[in-house]
Amino acid sequence: MTSDNKYQVQRWRLALIYLVVMVVVGTLLARLISLQFFGGQEWVDQAVENYRSEISDPAPRGIIYDRNGYILARNAASYNVVITPAGLPDDEADIQRIYREVSQLTGVPAGGPVTEETLENAKLFSACVPGPSIADMVALGDSLAPFDPVRISCNVNEELARVIRERTVDLPGVSLEIEPVRDYPTGSLTANIIGFLGPIYPSVQTALEARGFVANRDKIGYAGIETSMDDVLLGRNGLRVVQVDVAGEPLRNLEPPIAPQSGYNVVLTLDTRLQKAAEAVLIDEINYWNGIFRTNRISSGVVIAMNPKTGEILAMVSYPTYENNRLARFIPGYYYDQLIEDPRRPLVNNAISAELAPGSTFKLSTATGAFNEGVIKAGQIVQTPGRLVLCERFSPNDPCTPRNSRPFVDWIYERNGVINEAGFGALDFFRCIAYSSNVCFYKLGGGFEGEIEEGLGIFRLGEYARALGYGERSGIELPGEEDGLVPTPQWKRINTGENWSTGDTYIASVGQGYVLGTPLQVLMSGATIANYGKLMQPTVVREVQDEEGRVVPLWFDPVTFSIYEERDLSDEEGRSGRVWVNVIDETKSFSSPPAGSYQISPFTPNLKWDVTTEPIIHEWSCEAGYCDQTGNMKTVLPSTIEAVRTGTRMSVTEDPLGTLNRIFTQVYPLPVAVAGKTGTAEYCDDVARVADKCRFGAWPTHAWTLAYAPFEDPEIIILAFAYNGGEGGTVAAPIVARVMQAYFELKSIDLTENGGG
Repeated sequence: MTSDNKYQVQRWRLALIYLVVMVVVGTLLARLISLQFFGGQEWVDQAVENYRSEISDPAPRGIIYDRNGYILARNAASYNVVITPAGLPDDEADIQRIYREVSQLTGVPAGGPVTEETLENAKLFSACVPGPSIADMVALGDSLAPFDPVRISCNVNEELARVIRERTVDLPGVSLEIEPVRDYPTGSLTANIIGFLGPIYPSVQTALEARGFVANRDKIGYAGIETSMDDVLLGRNGLRVVQVDVAGEPLRNLEPPIAPQSGYNVVLTLDTRLQKAAEAVLIDEINYWNGIFRTNRISSGVVIAMNPKTGEILAMVSYPTYENNRLARFIPGYYYDQLIEDPRRPLVNNAISAELAPGSTFKLSTATGAFNEGVIKAGQIVQTPGRLVLCERFSPNDPCTPRNSRPFVDWIYERNGVINEAGFGALDFFRCIAYSSNVCFYKLGGGFEGEIEEGLGIFRLGEYARALGYGERSGIELPGEEDGLVPTPQWKRINTGENWSTGDTYIASVGQGYVLGTPLQVLMSGATIANYGKLMQPTVVREVQDEEGRVVPLWFDPVTFSIYEERDLSDEEGRSGRVWVNVIDETKSFSSPPAGSYQISPFTPNLKWDVTTEPIIHEWSCEAGYCDQTGNMKTVLPSTIEAVRTGTRMSVTEDPLGTLNRIFTQVYPLPVAVAGKTGTAEYCDDVARVADKCRFGAWPTHAWTLAYAPFEDPEIIILAFAYNGGEGGTVAAPIVARVMQAYFELKSIDLTENGGG
């Protein structure tokens, strides 16, 4: 029997309704459980993120001093005019009045009505870049973070900063932001050593952000000491974890704030007074000779002064240079382009980065090797005609024919007003150095039939060149150092496809051909001779201090440019001793200084090697033009060093043919005994080719000179290089002499002021 009740619901429909309700309720319950139990922490994290913000407080960068406490790099206040959108009054008329008054003070246009188009245009400009109006910049800032100050005008002068500060009461929302920027009191004088700062670039951004630094705000070193010592100069940024409201205004600290730690201060070995004197002398001599030549023939130059007993660089001038103060706040594109396009490479520190033919200064290597290997003895005479003809062979068995006969000439000198082309005649070893006879060194390096049957040879010459500092980077704490080139027959075959010839050895023996060295390497070779065979590690860092002036023990790895702090080890397990910790990654620690590193703070003279005691020279056995290593190692005899030193002293005392005699005995006499070596290096580079100067027999020449004093106990060695300068003894020698005079004058002043004289 069926029911006729029209309101009766069929069971399947009721079941369907219940099912739908159950599904909906189940879904809601499942979602609720998912949100509360499985995904709850994610939502809590998002909620916390909405009101929690981390603020990085920048750390003051360390200061850089010279050895006498003169500031070379410091932090100066830069004033920025800013407007905080949230601090502006509610009345639009008052806002427009503020914009107009700020515009009159800063010169930035006040602007008109803000539109979507003007806002989009404002997004294309960085802060303080001319373009957007005040109204547009503030409106853009208000839409992003109303409580963050918007920069209207940056780096305003102190007078305007005082006016703004006085009128802030009448200009609500307007304030003055003080931003630290780098200031270089010595500017271009030390720019190639100190360097400059720039924004964090993408390749290091991730690593620096992990250390708490902020891209687009914090700056890092781009050159010089600012780069190599960046890890200790940077310091550590502070951190504040704060609660913010919906508009981003900080309300309170959520965690105890971490104060920023100032960077360490770096004291350099430089003497700014000597640096200034060296630059003035170099520029004065360049201008003098260019006036004589009636052209800008000498385009660049280098002067380096070092204590050969400690390795301290007292002056390092690379001319031309640049003004690093112009790069301190931002790097102007037009100025940077000028520096990059200048063929003289002012951004490059040529003292360590220029690879040049060292010319006759390289004869110190040839002389050391020839005397030590017995190629020549102290009393042996070498005939030095003005010209000799070499039978150039690419293999010892090559026949001698007119086709492979090649002339080699000596340099022409003037005696009693007469130009002598006949050579120096019979010379002993010491006068070969003092007179810088090319023919003598051709014979010592490559031999000469009937006189010196077996010369030093390219293999043994390379050994002694490397022993004096050529062929590898010195490891000085400056970026961009090059390693030069000590060529070998294998190198020539790989790079030119030709075999080595006896003529190549002749040319290499006088520092020409494929031989290349940096000015610092040339200086190091002379310093090794001056210091009786001891080659000290060149350094520009004297010590590193914390903000309270305490010296921090630090070591420097020249390969990775990493810095390690030496600390006392004392842990819960009772271990004690010393440990070396990477200053930017304290998880990397060592029980001894990393291999290849050396101490930079406190100052410690670091001996690279002593050629008279350390067997660093591979022994070669040469016969009939063929050479092989014996597997033995050898040293340089102290008598060899003494013989070469005698030759460098005679270059000053030998009258009139000593290459430094006239300069140091007549023109710029000094009260101390001086020794040294000149060099004139033929060259053909890209600049010379463009100027069509690479002509056989009339190649342009660089001028070199190095000298040290006092002779018996040297405390200073100075090198001068003049690009396209001509004769080293004529152009570079006066530079060295005048800088050396300045050094001893400054020393006398210091002794007098300190009561020592």
